[in-house]
Amino acid sequence: MLLRMVALAGYEEEPFTHAGITRPVYWRGEGPGVVVVHEIPGITPPVKAFADRVVREGYTVAMPSLFGTPGRADSPGYTVQTVLSGCIRREFAVWSRNAASPITEWLRALSRRLHERAGGPGVGAVGMCFTGNFALAMMVEPAMRAPVLSQPSLPFGLTRSHRAALHLSQADLTTVRRRLVDEGGRALALRFSHDWMCPRARFDTLQRELGDQLEVVELDSGPGNAFGISRTAHSVLTRDFLDQEGHPTRHALDRVLALFAERLRT
Repeated sequence: MLLRMVALAGYEEEPFTHAGITRPVYWRGEGPGVVVVHEIPGITPPVKAFADRVVREGYTVAMPSLFGTPGRADSPGYTVQTVLSGCIRREFAVWSRNAASPITEWLRALSRRLHERAGGPGVGAVGMCFTGNFALAMMVEPAMRAPVLSQPSLPFGLTRSHRAALHLSQADLTTVRRRLVDEGGRALALRFSHDWMCPRARFDTLQRELGDQLEVVELDSGPGNAFGISRTAHSVLTRDFLDQEGHPTRHALDRVLALFAERLRT
């Protein structure tokens, strides 16, 4: 409890319940709403730092805690523990190619609640790693206008078809595509070029299915790249982010904030 209070100082903890499921949500800021869906292993200091940046840009952040201990720093053991826990929980269908994890229904409901609270034309969402594709599934909710998929890693790349899959049903994909076209909207997808946890084949599928409605930011993490980015780099907006003018991760953040400005401040 003390760790959470200190690490998330400035955020208001408020539980949110939908369909009998209650989870803590951390709220902060004013202006149009953005749901920040944390990566493995939880709401770590780098995830909070990203949420803080969104707040400073003039948005209301709703940051649910889906797994892990809010505020706890990352470590190899903590990450492995959380991954194993997520693999056996019903809310997360980590191997599913053609259906979203059940938790996305709860996240859609949270999006509606955030829109009611923050107002504006709609809300945005950022999913990261384990939750990356959740942002696309949340686009089925009419309130969602600005989905950001940062290094989407589900389903786990067990086979070639898993690596190319979107963790989304065909019916939901059709709805998302129709909404993006009809509303002149865009989705944004981010990855490092050599990130094996977020396969290039998945981005090929995204580009094929969403076409001009998708903006891809792929950061060079290959050998000898100009910025010395590690080949193992994975978390574009958090652990591997460098807040330096001209750095590729800073460019990725700028594109995220530009999408929010374009879609949520109209």
